[in-house]
Amino acid sequence: MNTLHNFFFNVYPYVCLSVFLMGSLARFDRDQYTWKSDSSQLLRKGQLRWGSNLFHIGILFLFFGHAVGLLTPHFFYEGFMSASVKQRLAIYAGGTAGLICFVGLSLLLHRRIFDPRIRLTSHRTDLFILVILWVQLVLGLITLPYSYAHTDGSAMLVLADWAQRIVTFRPDAAGLVMLEWPYKVHLVLGMTIFLLFPFSRLVHVWSGFGTLAYFFRPYQVVRSRKLGLPATRSDPKSHAPR
Repeated sequence: MNTLHNFFFNVYPYVCLSVFLMGSLARFDRDQYTWKSDSSQLLRKGQLRWGSNLFHIGILFLFFGHAVGLLTPHFFYEGFMSASVKQRLAIYAGGTAGLICFVGLSLLLHRRIFDPRIRLTSHRTDLFILVILWVQLVLGLITLPYSYAHTDGSAMLVLADWAQRIVTFRPDAAGLVMLEWPYKVHLVLGMTIFLLFPFSRLVHVWSGFGTLAYFFRPYQVVRSRKLGLPATRSDPKSHAPR
């Protein structure tokens, strides 16, 4: 295992995670007015609707699928599902979600590049991050034939073991040496996306997860401004035309 391999798979993950967490916190603290995803809906609505919906459906499935698949220890599911079955399930489900996401992202990228008005109102970082995501999706789809060749589930177990060692601060990338190049480039580019996350429009993802807090908020108490009016009644005068 050479020095470059050791850096990318034992050191680089922690660099990316540190920048991802601390950079997101710093941007939220210092530049809250930039904490958003600029909308171009008024310029071209139809293609945006299809592209955005397909992209978000696919990317959410891929994100949670990768998280569960990589970070769930083997002993949690080995009693009812073998590693080979899990790998084939990941290939079919992940491949379908990947194609949906690819179509959506291609529509968004085409719209932003070839529509003159949208291109003029787009930031360079918007185009840059869309291109990186598109390349990452292509690499992910390229890994599918390689994964199908490992019908015993060995590739999935190696990747899961590496990811679980990273999150438990026991890095060991020796098992990744035997994997084909698309897996390795896919991993490095995926980590790079986390590195770029705080400096791009991707920070609005935090807000999406933040909306889950609304499920746990107490009900809003609304009281009438007119003293003595029961809470269950509405004042008919308030609906009278003025």
